[in-house]
Amino acid sequence: MVRTVTVGLDGSPESRAAAEWAAREAQLRGLPLNIVHVREPAPEPLAQAPLVGPETHQRWTEQMPHEFAEGIRLRHPGVDVLTEQLTGTVADALCEAAARADLLALGSRGFGGIGGFMVGSVSLAVVARTRRPVVLVRAGEQAADEHGMDPAGVPSAATPFRPVVLGLDTRHPDDTLLEFAFDAAARREAPLRAVHAWPETSISYYRFPGDAELHDELERQNAAALTEALRPWRQKFPGVEVIEASRCGSAPQVLVGAARDASLAVVGRRIRTGSIGAHIGHVAHAALHHVAAPVAVVAHS
Repeated sequence: MVRTVTVGLDGSPESRAAAEWAAREAQLRGLPLNIVHVREPAPEPLAQAPLVGPETHQRWTEQMPHEFAEGIRLRHPGVDVLTEQLTGTVADALCEAAARADLLALGSRGFGGIGGFMVGSVSLAVVARTRRPVVLVRAGEQAADEHGMDPAGVPSAATPFRPVVLGLDTRHPDDTLLEFAFDAAARREAPLRAVHAWPETSISYYRFPGDAELHDELERQNAAALTEALRPWRQKFPGVEVIEASRCGSAPQVLVGAARDASLAVVGRRIRTGSIGAHIGHVAHAALHHVAAPVAVVAHS
């Protein structure tokens, strides 16, 4: 089976941005890009329209991915581009495609009225169900957005990548998640910022004798736990600059704050068997809705 970077394309601006990101990722990994389009039945009002009937809709669904693939080949000449037409329920078909890929890229819409990103039900369902890494890319995402400023203060894809930011639970430092993050940083020749958040205790610091000392001790313990979790991966990826950030506070808030200048944010999702509904975890949920950079959700046991 051919390894690929796969992207779901439906013609929307966010899916087009995801396809461009996936092409860049395929080039970084030296893999083909597989553009997947899921064909659905034409909506009833469209099927009854005199000028835009089901035949016209079918022609568009068949032509759109091939035409976009031609554009990708022109913009990314080093990438082998494949196309695939699937039928059925969109979430099911994308999960099937993800199972055959190194990773799956999907689009998510821009800022909503509550100051976050709109993540569609299909994307959330795929993230919650597939065991392969899924990367959500915002509408309007461009290559330059993942890089630093040039000497004139202008974003440029010719400058080094911004950091890859990893949200890590030091109580359960999963190897699948760590390897994905270190590998992503290595391929980008970017620093890896590993972020761990630890909660405040039930006491109020600095109100009673010993509170400050307790806080300092907790800070040292959590920083040491982060260092220990990263130690074997520093040895496996000696060329990756690692920035450790152990912070007291809410894990979602700490991660979102740390990822403001990220080229890629990486979070984990624990695989749950036998559960009902979509469960991605509160940290991953916050990252998907509030981190502007592409967000990779890596499923792990």
